[in-house]
Amino acid sequence: MLGARLGGVIGVALRGFLMGSADVVPGVSGGTVALVTGIYQRLVTAISTGSRALGRFARGDVRAGLVMLRDVDWLFLVPLVAGAAAAVLTLARVIETLLLDQPIRMAAVFLGLIIGTIGVAWRILRAPEPRHAVVAGALGVIAFALFGLQSAAATSPPLLAYFVAGALAICAFILPGVSGSFLLLSIGMYQSVLGAVNDRSLLAVAVFAAGATLSLAVFSRVLERLLEGHHDILTAALIGLMIGSVRILWPWPNGLGDENGVGATVLGAPQGDVVIPVILAIAAAVLVVGVSRLAERRAMVHVPT
Repeated sequence: MLGARLGGVIGVALRGFLMGSADVVPGVSGGTVALVTGIYQRLVTAISTGSRALGRFARGDVRAGLVMLRDVDWLFLVPLVAGAAAAVLTLARVIETLLLDQPIRMAAVFLGLIIGTIGVAWRILRAPEPRHAVVAGALGVIAFALFGLQSAAATSPPLLAYFVAGALAICAFILPGVSGSFLLLSIGMYQSVLGAVNDRSLLAVAVFAAGATLSLAVFSRVLERLLEGHHDILTAALIGLMIGSVRILWPWPNGLGDENGVGATVLGAPQGDVVIPVILAIAAAVLVVGVSRLAERRAMVHVPT
């Protein structure tokens, strides 16, 4: 019995590691990995229970909050979060190094991941209508224009920026198809957050975590209701944001001089290193589609407690 429970905890931690690995890479969603590995419903339930407890504490009802905390599936949530944190700490340095050493190829990989995610997101519309294409197209044009206003990733951002970044990035933990790292790229905070993790900037990381925690507590149920009542419109809006992000992820020319291919706001024709980046982009897009297909097949699978 004890061995089986320990094995279950290890299994959840490994799933958390996979989710954290996905969240480090723009275009891949930790929520999608949760679907693939059969823990999505359990994750949503644990988050919803925890957010209700935090809501009680916020209203000053400590006793009710403590009662609700006992109902949280801690045996599931703690190893999951620990596994995700281990993945972030392990892979952040690798990604940051690759961004510096292979800027064009990394940008191509990210671009492929986003293109694949756009296709996957369109397929999850429950009842596609012309208005959804209009919403996605209009927001895509707006996002494309707005992203052009930034000349580079944020440098020396204030602590408030880390708080906002955490609040946005956590969405990927509860929304399949939405990449937290992609959202960080969109607001120019991806490299700053990676740097804070790698440099062990505890204050910045703590502020980021505080933003994520508050967002998770406040918006988890709101997002759940939006998905239930306005699923297709919300999905179309997210598709538009992804379309606009092409301006940031286009590998040619390098967005930040010779140091980074992620963050380009002036588009140019492919030149120099082209063949391998194109192959990498196609492979990344195929990977996302493949993961999504696997998620569809296993979406109804529930991991035993």
